[in-house]
Amino acid sequence: MDKIERLLLENKAWAQSKVDGDPEFFKKMAVDQKPEYLWIGCSDSRVHPAEITNSDPGVMFVHRNIANLVVHTDMNFLSVLQYAVNVLKVRHIIVCGHYNCGGVKAALSTQSLGMINNWVRNIKDAYFTHKAEVEQISDPVLKLNRMVELNVIEQVKNLAHTSIVQKSWNDETIPFVHGWVYDLNNGRLKPLITIQPGSEIDSAYRYDFKS
Repeated sequence: MDKIERLLLENKAWAQSKVDGDPEFFKKMAVDQKPEYLWIGCSDSRVHPAEITNSDPGVMFVHRNIANLVVHTDMNFLSVLQYAVNVLKVRHIIVCGHYNCGGVKAALSTQSLGMINNWVRNIKDAYFTHKAEVEQISDPVLKLNRMVELNVIEQVKNLAHTSIVQKSWNDETIPFVHGWVYDLNNGRLKPLITIQPGSEIDSAYRYDFKS
């Protein structure tokens, strides 16, 4: 049996297990989705959002990219964000990074990686912002992991700076925006930051929806 066939067989077993537990499971799933969370995570294969939060299908709307970035010129991301906020009305957005992230590690190096240089440049901007703090850390593992945390925090701020999130705060006082980091060594999630709906935004990034 090849690996692709095994995936298909595992799918059949999983689907049957769901039906065995609840004969109406897939009928209910097929009607509509009403997720409470938008998860913005890293594409790393070891950090599966539903798995690490023990969540059922339908609980999370998910967007993943290298190093869990919130990029204001990324139309794919912005489309996901607008749909999640304006249509699905998610109450919480979670940006989740993970320690020992390869994308963050690449941003801390000077090695040229081809096209990916253009993506990790966004992380380099976060590194530049916090360079004084990061460069004081001599241990390379601790240095990388602190930069992972700072990157998550910067992406949460980037979310708060979008007109999509600010408009929803103005109209419906949702969503809450959270920044977490996942530890591959123990499977635990660590909260780093939460921005409440309606939080004060620097005037450079603030939009006025009242005029």
